[in-house]
Formats: sequence, C-alpha cells, structure tokens
Amino acid sequence: MDSLVQLFSTTLGQYVSAEVVVFLISLLPLLELRGGLLAASLLNVSIYKAIPICIIGNIIPIPFILLFIRSIFGWMKKHGILRGLIERLEKRAMSKSDKVTRYEFWGLVLFVGIPIPGTGAWMGSLVAALLEMDVKKAVFAELLGIAIATVIMSVLSYGLLGAIIR
Repeated sequence: MDSLVQLFSTTLGQYVSAEVVVFLISLLPLLELRGGLLAASLLNVSIYKAIPICIIGNIIPIPFILLFIRSIFGWMKKHGILRGLIERLEKRAMSKSDKVTRYEFWGLVLFVGIPIPGTGAWMGSLVAALLEMDVKKAVFAELLGIAIATVIMSVLSYGLLGAIIR
C-alpha cells in the first residue's frame, strides 16, 4: 500500500493540492482512509485537515455500493466479458464475510475498522450488500468502523509509522 500511496502522491501532487490528493486516495478501493491518512502524513498535511478529508472521502462511496452494487453486478454479469471478474469479486467478498455473518453489526464494525489488507469500507459495503443487510444498520456499522480505523491509522501514520517513513 505504501508504494501505491507514494505513486499517487507524487503523480497527482504535481497537478493538484496535497489535500485533493489525500481526498482522491481516500475515495479509492484498497487505499481508502488508510491510504489517505498515510498520504497526508507523507505530504505534510496537518492531521486536523487530513482526518475530515479522509473520512468524507471514505464515506462517499458507501451508500452507492450498498444501494446499487447488486444491480450493477447483475447487469455486468449479463455481459460475458465482465462475468468472470464479477464472480471472482463476489467470491472474494463472500470469503471474507464469515465474521460479518456471525456477528452481524459488530462484525461489520470490526471488519471496516481494523486496518488489515482486504478490509475497509469498500469491501465492507460489498459484503453487507451481498448479505442483504439492512442499509441503515450497515451504514451506521461502517461509520463506527471508519471512526475506529481513523484512530488507529492516525496513530500509525502521524505517530509510529510517520516517524519511521520520514
């Protein structure tokens, strides 16, 4: 993830402000808030600016994924070239869904909140949508998860990791 964050930061940083780079990274699957906070630290964006930017960037995709992804996947499966990709993505999401299925709300909170590869708001939203969780419940769980991830990644990016990678 570090190399992706650095690639985006150096490439986009030539054309837009550091805050815009952080926001765009926070919107992206895989990088999300975790990558955004790491990029903010690398780009010397104040933690007080970085946290709201990253949270907003990470929240924006959630309702769209929860409400529309099943329809979008259904449409994409009808077009043969994308069928395999979508089926692999669904299989990957469902392979990560056991804790969410077992613990429901709190499982989703922890799935989004604990920053390990393959988790986060994008994958959490996909899992919640595929499991047909209540949208309001899923959004609230993901917001709590994002809050947890924000605390953990702020400490890592601006504290421990921030001191190491600078």
